[in-house]
Amino acid sequence: MKTNYLLPNKYKTLGWILFIVGIISGIIFAFGGYETNLLTTKVLSIYDGLNITVDGKLSLFNIQKNSIIDELITIAIIIGGLIVGFSKEKVEDEFIYKLRKDSLVWAIIVNYAVLLFITLFIYDLAYFHVLVFNMFTPLIFFIIRFNFLKLKSRSDEE
Repeated sequence: MKTNYLLPNKYKTLGWILFIVGIISGIIFAFGGYETNLLTTKVLSIYDGLNITVDGKLSLFNIQKNSIIDELITIAIIIGGLIVGFSKEKVEDEFIYKLRKDSLVWAIIVNYAVLLFITLFIYDLAYFHVLVFNMFTPLIFFIIRFNFLKLKSRSDEE
């Protein structure tokens, strides 16, 4: 089965490291109230909300001081998750291809079902927090489902 979009299997370990470190750091960061002064540096901001300058113009492309911890955590989760989810298995056959495809479809459907439920029953700032976590849930659901189905198929073979 020819799959040009998959990374070589050797990157999977790096992906797991980034993904797990990102998830653990993200949980600690979230339970810490999203506030930290670690790694505060000047960064380029393309858009800074609806801040209007003194002369009445929209504030675009400026330099501001910001802690980049949350950005680093987000990058680790996304890149790690993509590497884990889209690295080849040691044996990449049509069965694995079908598991990958089915898991991806299942993850998207479950993700949006959960998001619809949350939209109906959670409001205000709590809803914003759910949307932040929702950036990662399709990848998380996909990785969990794909690895669960792989594990289940191995145990069925024995």
